This record gives sequence, C-alpha cells and structure tokens, in this order.
Amino acid sequence: MRALLIPLLLLAASCGENTSNNSTQQQAAVGNAASHEENVANESLRFVAWLDAKYAEELDFSPLTKTRQGDKSAHDQLDDVSEAALDAQLQWRRDSVAEMHSNFSRERLDEQGRLSWDLWEYILTDAEQSAPFRRHRYIFGRGGPQSALPNSLINYQDVQNEADMRAYISRLEQSQRYLLQYLDRAKLAVADGIRAPFFDYQQAISEIRRVTSGVPFSEEQESDLWKDITAKITALLESEEITSSQATELEQQSRAALLTRFKPAYDEILAWLEADLANVSDVAKGAWSLPNGEAYYNSRLASMTTLPLTANEIHEIGISEVARIQAEMEQIKRQVGFEGSLQDFFTYVREDDQFYFPTTDQGRADYLNLADELLASMYEKLPDYFGILPKAGLQVKRVEAFREQAGGAAHYARGTKDGSRPGTFYVHLTDMRAATVYRLENLAYHEGVPGHHMQISIQQELENIPVFRTAKGYTAFSEGWGLYAEYLGKEMGFYNDPYAEFGRLSGEIWRAVRLVVDTGIHAVQWTQDQAVEYALQNSPRPEPSVRSEVRRYFNNPGQATAYKIGMLKIQEVRAKAEEQLGDAFDIRAFHDTVLGSGQLPMSMLETKVDSWIESVRN
Repeated sequence: MRALLIPLLLLAASCGENTSNNSTQQQAAVGNAASHEENVANESLRFVAWLDAKYAEELDFSPLTKTRQGDKSAHDQLDDVSEAALDAQLQWRRDSVAEMHSNFSRERLDEQGRLSWDLWEYILTDAEQSAPFRRHRYIFGRGGPQSALPNSLINYQDVQNEADMRAYISRLEQSQRYLLQYLDRAKLAVADGIRAPFFDYQQAISEIRRVTSGVPFSEEQESDLWKDITAKITALLESEEITSSQATELEQQSRAALLTRFKPAYDEILAWLEADLANVSDVAKGAWSLPNGEAYYNSRLASMTTLPLTANEIHEIGISEVARIQAEMEQIKRQVGFEGSLQDFFTYVREDDQFYFPTTDQGRADYLNLADELLASMYEKLPDYFGILPKAGLQVKRVEAFREQAGGAAHYARGTKDGSRPGTFYVHLTDMRAATVYRLENLAYHEGVPGHHMQISIQQELENIPVFRTAKGYTAFSEGWGLYAEYLGKEMGFYNDPYAEFGRLSGEIWRAVRLVVDTGIHAVQWTQDQAVEYALQNSPRPEPSVRSEVRRYFNNPGQATAYKIGMLKIQEVRAKAEEQLGDAFDIRAFHDTVLGSGQLPMSMLETKVDSWIESVRN
C-alpha cells in the first residue's frame, strides 16, 4: 500500500500543480486580452484627438466653411481661393497623411479607427487624382462665386451682435480680393483652352446683374443683399444690441464696402465675361472637347460614383434602368385609364393644368404648404424604420430671386450641428409650370426626410466618430441615399395616389436618364439638342426643367451619375443583407448601420454592411 500511495500522492500533487498553472495561464490570457483592448481603446482615442486637431487645421483654409458649420472663429474672413492656396492645401493634406503613418499604426486601432484611417487616405487619393484637372472645373456659371458669395452672406452669416455685423462688413470689404482671385483662375483656364459653355457665361452675366441691381447700386428697388444687411442691422437695433447712431454707422460702412469693393469686383468680372463670350462657341460641347478631356471625365466619374465604373458601363446601366422603369410607368398609365402611348402620357402630365399650381403668389404658397404637409406625415412614420432620428429642424423655402432659375433643381442646404440654423429644402418657383405637383411628394422625401435632411443631420449629430466624418461628403452616398429615400417612401406606405406613384417613378427614371445623358454628353459626344431630345422622349419631366438640367450636366461632368449609381449600391447591399440574414434582418438596424458612421465611399459602405451582417449572424 505504501509503495502505491506515494505515486498517487505525487500524481495528485502534480495534478494540482497543473490545474494551478492552467488557471494562472488563463488569468494571464484574460489579462493580456483586457490589456490589449485597453491599448486599442486608448490608441483609438488618441487617433481621434489627432484627427480632430487636423480637421481644425483644414478648416482654417476655409472661413466660409466654418461659418456654414456655425463656427464664428473666422466670421470676418473670406477664403484664399488662389491657385497658390489650393496648392498649399493639397500639400498640407499630403503632409497630414505622412504624419498619420508616422505616428500611428492602423492595426492598433479599433474598427471605427481603421475606417477613419481609410477615409483620411481616401480623401488624399481623391484630391491627388483631381488636382491635374483643377482648371477644367468652370468657375463662373451655375453655382459660381457670383451667386455663392451673396448666398453665403444672406443665408449663413449669422448676426447676433455688433461684432457679428462688423464681421459681415469685413467680408464685404474683402469681397474684391476674393472674387478677383476667381477671375484670375478663370483667365488661367482660358489660357489652357478651357471655357465654360456659352449658357454658363449667360447665366453668370444675368446673376451678376441681378445681384448688383437695386439699392445701393442703383435707384431701383432694394437689392436682395441690401435687404439682408438692413434687416440684420434693424434686428440688432430692435433687440437693443446697438444704438441708432451705431446702426447708422454700420449701414454707412456696409454701403461703402458694397460700392467701393463689392461692386467694382462684379463690374470687372462682368466686363471680362461679356468680352470673352465672343470667343465661346454657340454649340455646347462636353468634357471630351477639353484638353485631356477623356481622362478628366474618367476622373470625375471615379470621384462622383466612388466606384471603378467606365463611362460605357454607366451608359448601359442607364439604358437598362430606363427600360425597367418605363415598364412600371406603363402600369400606372393603364391604372388611370389613359389611352395612348407612354410618350403621349408624358405629354399629358406635362401639359394638363391639374398637375400644376398657378404661377401666382398663392400658387407658390400652396406648393410650399403641401411640401410641409407631406413632410409632417413622413415624420410620424420615421420611428418604424429608423432607430437614429435627426434632432435638427427642417424648413421649406423658395430660392432667393438673385439665384432663382425657371426649372432649377430643388436642393438641400444643411443646418448647423447645434440646431441654431435649421436645414433648408429649397425650391425654384419662378415658373410654376416647371414644378409639377405630382412630383412634390418624392421630392420632399429626397430633399427632406428620410432623405438629405435626415442623413446629413444624423451625420452632423454623431458623437462617436472624428469631427471630419460628421462633415465630409461623397456624392454617391448622399445623393444615392436621397434617391433610395424616395423609394423607401413607397415601402413606408406613401404615394397612395397613382399620380404620386407616377411622380416617384418620374424621379427615379430621371436619375436613370441622367446616366445616359451625362455619359452621352461627355463621352459619346452628344449635342445639347440630342441630350434634351433623349430626356424628353424618355421621361415626363417638363421641358423648361429638362433644358435647365441638361445645362447643369454640361457644367458639372459626372455629378449627375452619382444618384442612380449610389442608390443601386445601397439597394444591392440591402438585398445581400436580407438574403443572408433572413428573418434576422431588421430594417431599422440596417438603416442605422448605413447612416451611423457618416458618409462613406460605396466600397467602404459595402464593407461596413458586410461586417454588420457577420455581427448579427454571430
């Protein structure tokens, strides 16, 4: 027994020792894992702090961007928009990426940190590939500085006290330098053989005349800019922020800045545009006609879609989508009992008075009121489809007279993160025959909720990501989401009238038409008339709107392709999630996944959704 007992005791002791060792090893492993997670968390926080500091540096290049974001730290300054400044900003971006690689390791960051890393690199890559074509982007024309500057002063220059008003005046005093830097760049582009289409010249000339028409520039009615200035000074006087003598002084200084700095700059630009218009062909041509035009257009497609698609591929996608949507339109035509071809139906909805409010003040008010009603109904349904909801307010407004166009595209302007300025859904209502009532429902969902206002407001309000990701945008994501939101409205139970559903299809087919028309203009060498004819034959859009939109595509190559391409990608990743998750698919969680990290290039969005699918599975 004793001989057997000794080995058993030794074995027991050994087992106890092994158990103790295993326990120690397990504790060490748990401790190491916890230590690793803590290190990753700390390093990720350090990375966020670094990115926030870098983004603050980036914003220093653009005081106007700061103002739009509600930051008054450079409220009295205008951007340096010279080519030298653009070069300096690109070099700063290169240096920042090099610094990131030097100071951090992507592998030591958490998932959101790695995504931020990839985005910071992506922004540089996009800037590098766009830089050689800087002069290809037309300066004056649709959305040029001649209208953008007064728009910024009127709609974004917040004035709450005397210092704010003096900041306004400071910007007026700097306007000559700012505007003439743009003129210098336009002249450099002309020296390279790059001129905007003739209608861009005409639009810029018209807008300059409207901006500088009226008091204090002439003895007509007050200009929009002067109305804004006097309204803001009056508000300060009424709130007792300033005295009557200070109000008089501020008004005099504003007038002087407008007459001695602002107006002379506009006069110089106007004279140059009118003189150079003689050198512009009366036949508009696409990007293909510019120096190295094919490479420029390919660069624009890559930047706008964030996907490696060729012009030919996009053209064919557009043709296919037009055919698919027209088949659905045929069903609506039969539902309402219309006899005739689809093109006849297009003509009917373009021309019949029932689809328009009158071009009167009451008609415009009715249009805006209907938009408000539609959005109010949509707000009630949002919690059923979204977990994250926007906090910022939303308003619907008519575009200011100095930049309003017959048939101009509705658009959204973001508010501020703190809610002091609401988001704005802008509509052009100078010609109500270009603003069909049956399309207003899908337009409201695109520009308002659950479209741009919702997506952009949620992005600005996110707290768990670096600041740059709450502000940066990618056209394929934002416009793709806007178009996806139009379709989502149908899933949510809206478009109950067949003509409203036809309006939704009209919005979607127009984005498909854009794929064909944009590539047709810039790659296939379509003329303006060919583009207009294709659009009129394949969509019910009113002719004034079609002609305005086609000119927009000449002005901004590639941008129009982002809407449908982005929508198709969002629908594709959703279909993948639904197929792979089955009953576990949650529409609210999917939407929160798409919107919960800010805007992303399409490839990164797909990766993020794939990761979410795996997390649900596990």
